[in-house]
Amino acid sequence: MPNSTREYPVNGAGLGLRRSMMGEDLSLAQVDFLEVAPENWIGVGGRYGRWLREYTERFPFVIHGLSLSIGSPAPLDEALLLSIKAFMREHDIRCYSEHLSYCSDHGHLYDLLPIPFTEEAAHYVAGRIRRAQDILERRIALENVSYYAAPGQEMREVEFLNAVLAEADCDLLLDVNNIYVNAINHQYDPLEFLHALPAERIRYAHVAGHYDEAEDLKVDTHGAPVIDPVWQLLQRAYEHFGPIPTLLERDFNIPPLPELCQEVARIRDYQCAVTQSGSNAAVAEVSGGR
Repeated sequence: MPNSTREYPVNGAGLGLRRSMMGEDLSLAQVDFLEVAPENWIGVGGRYGRWLREYTERFPFVIHGLSLSIGSPAPLDEALLLSIKAFMREHDIRCYSEHLSYCSDHGHLYDLLPIPFTEEAAHYVAGRIRRAQDILERRIALENVSYYAAPGQEMREVEFLNAVLAEADCDLLLDVNNIYVNAINHQYDPLEFLHALPAERIRYAHVAGHYDEAEDLKVDTHGAPVIDPVWQLLQRAYEHFGPIPTLLERDFNIPPLPELCQEVARIRDYQCAVTQSGSNAAVAEVSGGR
């Protein structure tokens, strides 16, 4: 049965806040929480800064980092972490997540590159995560990322992910679209991957659209609507883990807000359906025991 009693930093259905949404009345979108990339907002003042403050005072917020580069061979960016720590305090941020990847080596590479799935890499990354958590004085959620090559692979993706989470004692940001994309590109069972994840470490989830380069090659772009197989996988995640708080990501080709609201509403509908299913099952069990 889905676990509806687990505590999360946020609840319900969320939306990634983008600067192009400035001027929109997000209260009409009926979103439960919002997410931004801290690197895009730290130190921003003027009308954008005031706009962000208005929304962080009205909505629960989480942040999803872009450039911590947790798997990088370069030294950990502790100055960035201190800036993120101050930003989280300033805006009462509920959770900080990052990508389980790297994007720098003494200079930013402007792409999320795969960490080798090896025991050595798992130990290395886990140590950096622990150090980051010590600086932040709070836990981090690491996201399962999309990848298109697996250099030096010694472990399965899910084994590597679980090894890092356990050794670092950190949390998980569950990206459902990335599971789907990777399952197609690397030919594995997405449900088997999903069921192998530690439910107790999940803080919230992402869902997004992608680009079909070919039948056997999907590219994670966040530039299109969520497709039906990804929606179905999200439903299966809810059936297995319960109604995880879930955020819609859209970074490119952003449509008018009413179209985004339809996808956010679909998330909420699936969450309500699994909650209702669990309630009905509990009632049936009690009735049957009388």
